Amino acid sequence: MTEQELQKKQQELQKQRDHEADLQRLRGFRPIDDTFMRCIYQDNIPLAEMTLSIITGIKDLSLSKGETQKDFKKLLGARSICLDYHGVDTEGNQYDLEVQKADSGARPERARYHSSVMDVEALDAGQMFEELPETFTIFVTEHDIYGFGDGIYPVERVIVTHGQMFNDREHILYVNGAYRGDDPLGELMHDFCCSDPDDMRNKMLADASRYYKEDPKGVEIMCKAMEEMREESYQKGIEQNRLESIKNIMKNLKLTVHQAMDALGIPADDQPKYLSKL
Repeated sequence: MTEQELQKKQQELQKQRDHEADLQRLRGFRPIDDTFMRCIYQDNIPLAEMTLSIITGIKDLSLSKGETQKDFKKLLGARSICLDYHGVDTEGNQYDLEVQKADSGARPERARYHSSVMDVEALDAGQMFEELPETFTIFVTEHDIYGFGDGIYPVERVIVTHGQMFNDREHILYVNGAYRGDDPLGELMHDFCCSDPDDMRNKMLADASRYYKEDPKGVEIMCKAMEEMREESYQKGIEQNRLESIKNIMKNLKLTVHQAMDALGIPADDQPKYLSKL
């Protein structure tokens, strides 16, 4: 067996091991896990409508469009964000639904940024500020990060000295994933933390979860998503290593950033990407 054939065989074995590991991970996935959440809500507007209606209390909520992994970057040089689920209802109101297992991922500053980015994206040059849509930034957290036992923690701006609502139509909602009240929200949060569709109480969520865990087509989609995440993580590692190398060369050899990138052999087309991250 030649070295090339041996290398190819090792790659095939590694790919098989990765696939088996992905199938094991898939069995343990829950809707509150962002990778799984993005798949089960993809192209499933009825499921998103049901979820958002329970959380916001808007009973007749009807979405005109919805998208998972929605990228926002309208301002040049600004930090981009990727929304877990972005929806727009028939009234033009916008919804950002995020799932956060780590408490640190639901910091107030992050909610503020998510909300502001939706505003920037929503208003074009020449439009009046009054044309801004009503926005709902929603973070579903695995734990009760505020510790009061509430199912939902609504955040609104108020005129502090008088306790009067500011009424800017911007809403931030923190949903307690540990909430188990005897109501639709309690059932939804129970299901969000379930890995077995048979244990779920909401049929719509159970059916969507079962498709991606048990149906061959759904399983294939999930495995592809995990492969893409693995490749993305690998590429990010390469980028991070290159950034550190650029910084070290600039510091030790007293080179400009462009000279450092040229010394590392970074293609001219890729250089702006690294320049923006330095």
